Amino acid sequence: MNIKKSVLLIILILIIDQWSKIYIKTHFVLGESVDVFNWFKILFIENEGAAWGAKLSDILPISDSIGKLILTIFRLFAIFGIGYWLYDVIKKESSRTLIVAVSLIFAGALGNILDSVFYGVVFNDSYNEVASLFSSEPYGQLFYGKVVDMLYFPMVDATWPQWVPFFGGENFRFFEPVFNIADTAISTGVGILLVFNKRAFKKEDEENETVLESSETSDDQDALKV
Repeated sequence: MNIKKSVLLIILILIIDQWSKIYIKTHFVLGESVDVFNWFKILFIENEGAAWGAKLSDILPISDSIGKLILTIFRLFAIFGIGYWLYDVIKKESSRTLIVAVSLIFAGALGNILDSVFYGVVFNDSYNEVASLFSSEPYGQLFYGKVVDMLYFPMVDATWPQWVPFFGGENFRFFEPVFNIADTAISTGVGILLVFNKRAFKKEDEENETVLESSETSDDQDALKV
């Protein structure tokens, strides 16, 4: 897979991701929900933290704003790291599976960092009103944007039986997290690496074996000369 195809895949994911987020921001009030099926809803929420809404301020003695800034800067460094990884695997002509997986991870990470960096200065608040794009009254500052999530799949909504230890009588819902297209791309890329690990790294393993065999052959020839 060459760099052009990788870039096209990344651009396609970014377009779908950003279009869906901008549409939700400019058509939904925060917390608004639309039922698509019984097991699939469009639910507009905003995530100020990391995965599952976790915040650095929950585990470190820092303010929410400082924690948000640190998280955004960390994501920027991560983007550069993933970008270099993608460049490296393409340059080495690694397996198509590996390039696709890394491209998906890069596209997803970039999609969410766009929210974190820019959304605070291009949208107004979504509380009790539909936000406007390029608002004259933005809700935040550069690097302080909130990630837009909207995909919700409550496929199972039940109550644990009373006899179940620890959880008896409590509500059980699967799948509870709300996510977006960028999250889906990242999860898909990671899933490909986990499920198709041998196929993804096959070319690199073959090259390592070739280098090892060449080294062993060279050592044997040197031994014969002695």
